[in-house]
Amino acid sequence: MRFEWHYEGPPLKLGAFLRQQGFSRAQLKKLHYQGGFIFVNKRQRNTAYGIRTGDRILVQTAPEQAADSVVPYPHDLAICYEDDDYLVVNKPAGVASIPAIGRKNDSMANMVKAYLIKTRAESQAVHVVTRLDRDTSGLMVFAKHSLAHSLLDRQLHSEAFLKQYVAIVTAKSPLPAHGWIVLPIGVSQGFYMRRIVSTTGKPSVTEYRTLAQTSQAAAVLVTLHTGRTHQIRVHFAAIGHVLFGDDLYSRQPVSFERQALHCAHLRFWQPLKKKWLDIQAPLPKDMAGLAERLQLPLRG
Repeated sequence: MRFEWHYEGPPLKLGAFLRQQGFSRAQLKKLHYQGGFIFVNKRQRNTAYGIRTGDRILVQTAPEQAADSVVPYPHDLAICYEDDDYLVVNKPAGVASIPAIGRKNDSMANMVKAYLIKTRAESQAVHVVTRLDRDTSGLMVFAKHSLAHSLLDRQLHSEAFLKQYVAIVTAKSPLPAHGWIVLPIGVSQGFYMRRIVSTTGKPSVTEYRTLAQTSQAAAVLVTLHTGRTHQIRVHFAAIGHVLFGDDLYSRQPVSFERQALHCAHLRFWQPLKKKWLDIQAPLPKDMAGLAERLQLPLRG
């Protein structure tokens, strides 16, 4: 990958400038030892070189090696946004985010690798920025190269990165129009895949707004302020409003083919294009149908 800058500022070491642009120390080492190049005013320099106002800096990174463990799986992708740095796709329910031992190579990562090969992307390494549970649908972000990945990783747990879900939950008691669930989440000792509210767990914060509700169900727009595994499912089960179809966190799961959860909205700063991205994915047919049956007025 090729990156260029026109430097304006006080004298600075080249390595310090590149770290400001998002390069990690490990990435700078790769530039030196694995075939990358750094030029200042068309002359090759090392990271100790001092740069000044007016200097033109060019970085050519070493080719990225795609992991052999991710086997390409050609399949149509619902692409919601794409540029040279990021690919955002709408994941269907029932598809894993990444390959798992003992399962077929038909995860989103496998599909994205096939897409990168088909489109002759400069790097065919798969960088998964955000994941979703197998039975959760909605927006997933992939980076197209390591710098894009590391830059977005910095935003993931900050206010700059907004991630919102639509969930359909039971509502035997009314939900407020706006609420917060602040409960620590830990791993269940009896079943490592299950998470529980625990005093020894990690701090976890979920915000929600009630979009519609009846005496038995509610649709909520959920904003995550922390990123714990199964956070939405655990938090809503803990306050007595289990997600429809969630047989892991309800003793009496409400009939639906999967947990009724969809990542519907992402907003984040594209650090290389220097612009905000605001991306939405409509409610899938199965959740739209569930909302209609429950008489919850939601747009598909």
